[in-house]
Amino acid sequence: MATIIDTIKHKYNTGSMLIKLIFINIGVFLALRIGAIICTFGGFNIETSLLHWIELPSSPAELLTRPWTLITYMFAQFDIFHILFNMLWLYWFGTVFLLTENAKQLVALYFYGGICGALAFIGAYNTFPNFTYTDGWLIGASASVIAIVVATAMRHPDYKMHLIFFGAVSLKWIAIVTIAIDFLSINGSNAGGHIAHLGGAVIGLLYSYMLNKGTDITRPFNSAIDYLVSIWKGVKSSSTKQPKAKKYNHNSSSQQSYNAQQQSASTPNDREILDNILDKIKKSGYSSLSDDEKKRLFDVSKRVK
Repeated sequence: MATIIDTIKHKYNTGSMLIKLIFINIGVFLALRIGAIICTFGGFNIETSLLHWIELPSSPAELLTRPWTLITYMFAQFDIFHILFNMLWLYWFGTVFLLTENAKQLVALYFYGGICGALAFIGAYNTFPNFTYTDGWLIGASASVIAIVVATAMRHPDYKMHLIFFGAVSLKWIAIVTIAIDFLSINGSNAGGHIAHLGGAVIGLLYSYMLNKGTDITRPFNSAIDYLVSIWKGVKSSSTKQPKAKKYNHNSSSQQSYNAQQQSASTPNDREILDNILDKIKKSGYSSLSDDEKKRLFDVSKRVK
């Protein structure tokens, strides 16, 4: 068991941001499923005890009481097929996305897609008549994933992906069919979810369009994250680094002082040695000195001032 956990940690630590996003989603999914089992055996209601704190509510008033759900919902899946398809699409299209874009852009687009999907979901529930007096709850990474799917298809429209039963299909057609399915499903049982998907698709289209114009809309997000990270590192380093008390070794200090005095104090014998060496230099030159005499000249000259 420990080996498996170590392997997972290693994969996460050494993996790209794409892999980290997938790991986070899977981790939240497992936590929710385990939490659901605990709720079942404990006699608790799963919706009110667990999902209530993760899902995004359609009511702005309720959202104000749980603002974190604007972020948590886009990392949470409760259905096995929901997370399976979301993570497969995220991995496939994220891998192609990273051929020309960087990991920071991928993460920013993931958040942009999720937030735009959430705003579309809340806006629809509080605008369209068929949602009147109806409360909705949004959960899943679909809006974030579709933002990456659409952006990737826009950036690499003719890149082909092999699909079961269909063979090699260009990304542009996959994106078009995906958007069409969501649009035609608005009047279905998961209307709010499909509207959120379309919100994610819009941000994917906007990202690609603006990038082609020379503007990266993910830059403000990444600049803000870099700033927060630098602040956190500064706080962390200041809290962990304690001023070290200066240690005094009296014996060492005394010894160093004694050695310094010994080195600085000249004796008549030192002067005699120095005079003899200097006389030899005058008669025969510096090159006539032996290595021992050169060393003694250097040592004595430091003591004789």
